[in-house]
Amino acid sequence: MATIVAAIVGLSLPDQEATGLKSAVCRVLHPLSGDEACATGDYADGEGGGEGGGGGEGGDPFVPNGDPFEPARCLLSQEQTKDTVVIQVVFVKISSSETVKLQQWSDGTVTLERVNETSGGVTASISAGIPGLKDWGGSAKLSGTYLAGSGSGGQWLFSGNKTGDPQKDLELNLADAQKFAAYLRQNDGCRYQSGYNPGAAMGACQQDAASRKPDLEPELAPDVDITKTSVEASGNVSFGGKFKGNGKGGKDAGKSDGPKDLGKISGELLSGTMTEDVVVMRAHTGANAGKITFVYTFTVKGTAGAGGVATGERMQQVAVTYDAAAYDQEEADGTAHRPEKLVVTTSQDAGEGGGLKLEAGANAGPVTIDVGGGGGSVNSRIHTETAELVLDNDADSTLVEDWLRGNGDHPAKNPLPSPSDAAGVPGPDASPLERLLHDKGKLSRLDYEANTDWWNASLGIGFGVSAGQFTLGFKLFGIEITHESKEQTITGDPTYATGPTSGGARPWVEWKNCTRTKPIT
Repeated sequence: MATIVAAIVGLSLPDQEATGLKSAVCRVLHPLSGDEACATGDYADGEGGGEGGGGGEGGDPFVPNGDPFEPARCLLSQEQTKDTVVIQVVFVKISSSETVKLQQWSDGTVTLERVNETSGGVTASISAGIPGLKDWGGSAKLSGTYLAGSGSGGQWLFSGNKTGDPQKDLELNLADAQKFAAYLRQNDGCRYQSGYNPGAAMGACQQDAASRKPDLEPELAPDVDITKTSVEASGNVSFGGKFKGNGKGGKDAGKSDGPKDLGKISGELLSGTMTEDVVVMRAHTGANAGKITFVYTFTVKGTAGAGGVATGERMQQVAVTYDAAAYDQEEADGTAHRPEKLVVTTSQDAGEGGGLKLEAGANAGPVTIDVGGGGGSVNSRIHTETAELVLDNDADSTLVEDWLRGNGDHPAKNPLPSPSDAAGVPGPDASPLERLLHDKGKLSRLDYEANTDWWNASLGIGFGVSAGQFTLGFKLFGIEITHESKEQTITGDPTYATGPTSGGARPWVEWKNCTRTKPIT
């Protein structure tokens, strides 16, 4: 199993891009591993891929409002859909997913991103009877899964409409992006139809798809190429009960071996997921043309409750940008890299709503047939903070690269530097990077209202081995389909930290380049 997982992760990045990145990810995501462990690559096969943060994309083509500390744009809203299919054979899980994001930005531009990902790993579960509910067949089940995967995709930029009014540009560019998304969906459908029916007339299908393209259509090839690796560990706890028969029936109705299990019903009460992602983005057009950006993300997420659901999520992300040609040459020569930009993003997501995930099964001896499903909706509030640092000299660039690679006395560690803390007066024990973020970083704070709708359906054929109160179970075969749709829209009062005052602190003020444009809902 370890060989299969390692092979999947190994397919994620071209060699010239992957070299040297593992130690940086190790330093950010495994602060307790120690300098030696990261330097020797003890975690080299365990790092994964991620999703880009709001502040890491796009360039700063001008100095906004005359204040060099004000970021040029913010993310106004995001619509994200994710469809996942998981197939399980005994202890092995194989997962395939597609994630689509449509993002609106305050400068009037719109981005459409699509990433397909495949992962593989192992899973197992153990259940135990609850003594106090023995007469009712009460039981608890603990399951765990480890997956590692890779993926690829692209991002399209819609910025062709330039009326001089960012609000009008946003409306026009969003309409173009929505039309192009519809074209991509139908074009995919044409290819699937061709696969199922090679004799089908594809011309009419593709012609109809082409008619959906916007007037200012982008190139079919994305503006940004995306590759991704990910590692995910998850677990859940469910509680339920068993249905029992009296053990009598048929010609042996007068005899009984005691009650027999006929089936079960259970509901998921707790679940948790920890994900480590690495995304590599190569830009071909736009403000970041010729740049390569590495985005490292660490996310912890949990849910609790049956019927009423409470959710929580915490994310830490580092995005570092290099000149692509220079980076490739430095890799070939074995020389040090020179990053041009650093973005640190942290976010916290807390929500609640209604939802239920149930599983029912029937027994045939040690074999069980399980059917599950559920759905729900969660409303949440997301607080995001970003620190953006343009590295315009060799000293700053070297400082950031050493921080990422774990060189010197102040390596990257968990937790990451807080943008809010960077706005305060640096203390005597502040690291060189913390002082640099305070002196030169573009610091911003945003809040979003989000709604997540989801549904899930599953079918499995399992086998269980009992030992007293405990049962070790696994699926001979299973399939699970999950759909999740999340919409988030900016709310509250977006702020950024202006330059240091005479006392050293950086006051928070209105972020006008963010508030000048309203999201289109």
